[in-house]
Amino acid sequence: MQIGVLTALYQNLPFPEVLDKVKALGVTAVEIGTGAFAASTHIDLEGLLKDKAAREAYLDEIHQREMIISALSCHGNPIHPNLAIAQRDDAIFRKSVQLAQLMGVPVVNTFSGLPAGCESDRTPNWVTCPWPPDFLEILDYQWGQVAIPYWKEATSYAADHGVRIGIEIHPGMLIYNVETMLRMRSEAGPALGANLDPSHMVWNGVDLVAAIRALGEAVHHVHGKDCYIDPINVAVNGCNDHKPYDRIPDRSWTFRTIGYGHDLKFWKDFVSTLRLVGYDYVISIEHEDALMSTDEGLAKAVALLQDAIISDPPGEMFWA
Repeated sequence: MQIGVLTALYQNLPFPEVLDKVKALGVTAVEIGTGAFAASTHIDLEGLLKDKAAREAYLDEIHQREMIISALSCHGNPIHPNLAIAQRDDAIFRKSVQLAQLMGVPVVNTFSGLPAGCESDRTPNWVTCPWPPDFLEILDYQWGQVAIPYWKEATSYAADHGVRIGIEIHPGMLIYNVETMLRMRSEAGPALGANLDPSHMVWNGVDLVAAIRALGEAVHHVHGKDCYIDPINVAVNGCNDHKPYDRIPDRSWTFRTIGYGHDLKFWKDFVSTLRLVGYDYVISIEHEDALMSTDEGLAKAVALLQDAIISDPPGEMFWA
């Protein structure tokens, strides 16, 4: 297993400088944003698609440092009710898939997206309970008429290019938990799986060990990001919280650097369960800790993961 980083945390720095900074910490993989919600300052998607020499030079910057690209990430909403947004994000997704194939990157990460509540709506609509009955009608429309047809075709497109999709399980999107992830995978096919980000699941009360075991081979990529649950605020208001992220004392939960929401034992169990289900790839650190600098947050995350990850293949069971 390898430690990686989503390079958006240093989007203000030139790409070679970013590679040098993260390599010095022990990082051996990078995840690179290609557009939509994912910052794309470290890659020229259009240029690399057109120019083989530019692709080779770009990859050489990474390979000469003995690093890999774990994934290209284009988190967007390709099923947005605003057709211009949907078409833009779908185009970025398809170009990311094309570039991933050309550069030998196995995974493209994104969101499932979220449709409107009906054909005449203009904004996405996230349903979290079955009543009033209008909500079930919304879900029938979103899944049956919009999301399943889109992701069936998009998954086939990715598979035809030899690329797997990592859908980030994320509240506010149609795929927001294990059940919705597996439902879409059963409809779209095995090339569609999860980009598993634990931070988005723990504030929903999910046991990550149980979730990983349920997902199994559907785990295509993994993010490393922690989340602190504020027990006092949760006791009053529960976990759903739309207050701005900078109101940390008032919020029910806050994104944190690895180790500042959960202890080393949590992360060791997390890593061990990933290996148990056959995932032995990259844990890509995503820094979104408002209480810590980027440099310090990344360094602390890497240090904890270096204690938690299992790098060598399993040994022979000489005792059995």
